[in-house]
Amino acid sequence: MLRTARTAVEAAAEEAVRLPIDTILVGDCIDHMNALPAGSVDLIFADPPYNLQLEQGLTRPDQSKVDAVDDDWDKFDSFAHYDAFTRAWLKAARRVLKPDGALWVIGSYHNIFRVGTALQDLDFWMLNDIVWRKANPMPNFRGTRFTNAHETLIWAAKSQKSRVTFNYEAMKLANDDTQMRSDWLFPICTGAERLKDDADEKVHPTQKPEALLYRILNATTKPGDVVLDPFFGTGTTGAVARKLGRHFIGIERESAYVSAALKRIATIRPGVFEALQSVKPKRKETRVPFGSLVEQGLIDPGTQLFDLTRRYFAMVRADGSLVSGPHQGSIHKVGALVQGAEACNGWTFWHHERSGTVEPIDSLRSDIRQKLDLLSA
Repeated sequence: MLRTARTAVEAAAEEAVRLPIDTILVGDCIDHMNALPAGSVDLIFADPPYNLQLEQGLTRPDQSKVDAVDDDWDKFDSFAHYDAFTRAWLKAARRVLKPDGALWVIGSYHNIFRVGTALQDLDFWMLNDIVWRKANPMPNFRGTRFTNAHETLIWAAKSQKSRVTFNYEAMKLANDDTQMRSDWLFPICTGAERLKDDADEKVHPTQKPEALLYRILNATTKPGDVVLDPFFGTGTTGAVARKLGRHFIGIERESAYVSAALKRIATIRPGVFEALQSVKPKRKETRVPFGSLVEQGLIDPGTQLFDLTRRYFAMVRADGSLVSGPHQGSIHKVGALVQGAEACNGWTFWHHERSGTVEPIDSLRSDIRQKLDLLSA
């Protein structure tokens, strides 16, 4: 019996049917993660309790109360209690991740080092620690310490062998063609983005800015990926996932947060598919040798190529090699030889004229790739 191979798209669609995608699961995050299919989630973003230990509250110099995190969900009996909770939810998270999945977790100095230890103990593979530097941090009202102006994020793969998604070229383009660094500057969540209740009070004390999640999802997921947030809160992860064409699964036990998240996400419409695509990594582009251009008639034997200043010239031969005076060989070798250089990218060095316009021969390679992509779509 002949069995046809399933495509990645078909496999993903089948998996999505089994998952409660674009849904908020109400209750304990560990129980819900353990009930999900193993190896079914592409990425996890976790904003767990920080265990801030604010037993006496926080006041300003004028004795007015600061709206700090004093909710029951952030209180633990001891460090041992917090560590046990951390290992339990991380173990459940690792089980539900796909083999090439990854996890982001955010925290402060109160908890992030303990979380980091647990991650390594459970065989996650550390990829980066990111410093989120807050453009508008809350001051240290008592004047007894440095102002806490940052939080730390850890990006970790499920294992050392995981081939995680990282849209490097997209991040570089977003950063004005400069490699994206591990220190990120964003303001804390304020203004219209901050959700308020009927009494004009914050719905959630630690609502994260959408810009932070936007960068994380753009950098480490693809459209259609499933992102799980086990501490969903007011739904920042779900809101950004929906905008970027990703699916989300949220888990939250506080009914007030669930209600706010549902209302928030219901107002969001996904972006246009074409606008949600990232730049294709060059290392994943179809390899097209220069000889293919000659074989397919995109450039004729005898054509004269030249550099942009028209200082150097070379003739294309029928086998796809170039000749320039005493020099002959590939587009790269001849480009290097005529300049007396050690190396040369012949695709961008050599130019030709097409319809009266001078352009690099790389434009012809792009034409072939587009055709191949259409045929394989």
